[in-house]
Amino acid sequence: MRFFYPLLALSALATPAALAQSTAPDSVAPLLASAVLVPAAPEIVAPAEPTTEPAGAPVGLNRALAPATTTKIRLTPSDPDKPSFLPVPIAFYQQETGFAGGVAILPVWRFGTDTTVRKSNARLIAWISQKKQTTVQLTHTIFTKEEKFFFSGELSYFDLAFKYYGRGNDTNEDVYSNIQYPLWVFDEKALVKVMPNLFVGLRYRLTDLGEVKLKDGDDESTPGPYEEIPAEQRGGYTTSGVGPALLYDSRDNVLATYQGNFVDAHVLFAGKGLGSDYNFTRYMVDARHFNPLFGSNNTILALQFLGQYHTGDVPFREWGGMGATLGGSLYNNAYLMRGIYEGRYRDRQFTTAQAEIRQKLFWRIDGAVFGAVGQVAPNIDEYSFDRMRYAGGAGIRFRFNRRDRLNIRLDYGVGSGGNSGIIFAVGEAF
Repeated sequence: MRFFYPLLALSALATPAALAQSTAPDSVAPLLASAVLVPAAPEIVAPAEPTTEPAGAPVGLNRALAPATTTKIRLTPSDPDKPSFLPVPIAFYQQETGFAGGVAILPVWRFGTDTTVRKSNARLIAWISQKKQTTVQLTHTIFTKEEKFFFSGELSYFDLAFKYYGRGNDTNEDVYSNIQYPLWVFDEKALVKVMPNLFVGLRYRLTDLGEVKLKDGDDESTPGPYEEIPAEQRGGYTTSGVGPALLYDSRDNVLATYQGNFVDAHVLFAGKGLGSDYNFTRYMVDARHFNPLFGSNNTILALQFLGQYHTGDVPFREWGGMGATLGGSLYNNAYLMRGIYEGRYRDRQFTTAQAEIRQKLFWRIDGAVFGAVGQVAPNIDEYSFDRMRYAGGAGIRFRFNRRDRLNIRLDYGVGSGGNSGIIFAVGEAF
C-alpha cells in the first residue's frame, strides 16, 4: 500500500479568510467553516436585524444605526469532540505516483465525556495520480466508552502501477518491470480490554488481487522481474486469514504521540477453509516507544521495531517490503524506511527498526530527522550484518489541527540502492 493523503495546506489557511468575508446565512456558515480542522476557533461577528422599528424615525434609519446583536460563526463544531464530515482537498507528489489529487474526510471524535478516553478517528481518502493510479480507502480507529473495546481496520480499493524489482535483498536498481494491478483489502481487528491499555481479540484480513499486467513504461524497464512472478499469481488471487491479536497501547495520542508505548502482535492463519487460494501463516510484531527529551514536549524521541515473518506458500504481494506503508488504521499507515522506493526490497521475512527526533520549532511548524535499517531474506537464518539496508532523512510538519495533533508531513529521504524521494502525508510516520 502507499504513501497517503497529504492535505493541501493552502486550502486550510485560505478557508478562514474566505469565511471572514462571507455573508452566508448562519445555518450555512458553520458547515462551510467545519471543513477546516483547526482547534482555536475564531469568532466572526455578523449583524442581525431587530424585529421592530422605534416610532418617529424614518423607516430603516434606526435599523441601520442600531447596535448589532452578534451571531457566532465557528470554524470548528461547537462541541470539541464532534466530528466534521466535510471533504477537504488533497494534493501531493511522490516518486511512485507523480502528481496526484483528490479529497479526504478526516473526522476525530470521542465517545462519551470522559477525557481519559482517547479520541477515535476515521479517514476516507480518494485520489487519482498522474500515472493513472487510483486509491479509495476508508479506515477507522475506535475506542468505545471507558475504552472497553477497540476496533481498527480498513476497507480499501487500489489500482496500483509501479516499478517491480523482484524478490530479494540485493535487487538491481537498473532491472525492473512496470506492472499494474487492482487490489481490494478488508482488514479488521476487534479487541476487548483486559486491563488498562492492554487489549486482546481477533484480527481478520482479506485481500483480492486482480490481474497483474506488464505495462509499457520507460525504455529501461524489462519483463524479467514480472516473468519471475508465478503465472497463477499474475492471473490474480485471494488471501484470507484470521488469528489472535494482542495490543498494548499507552500512547497519550494516537495521531502524534508525545509519550507512551505501543505493541501490536498478531498471528494470521490463511487457508483454503477461509476462502484463501494460498495456505500460509504470518507472524508480526510492531513495537514503538515515545519519550520527551530535555524535560518538555518540545523534543520527542520516537523508536520503532517491526518484524514480519511467514511460513508456508506466500504469494508475492504478501511478502514484507521496505519503503512501503503498512496501510490502514491498524498501523496509522506507518511508513517503513522512508527514502527507499516502495517494495524495492521484498521477501518472505522482513525486519526493520527506525528512530526519529521530532522538534517543536515555531507557530504550527515542527521539524524531524530520522534514520532506519532493515533487511529481507527468504529465511531468518540468512540475515547478516553486511547485508543491511539503510535509509534516513529530514522533514517538516504543519500542525493542521492543534487540538487533536493532526499534522501534515513533508519528508525527504534517501536510502540504499540509489533511492531517494519526497513523502507527503497526513499524520506521523509512526
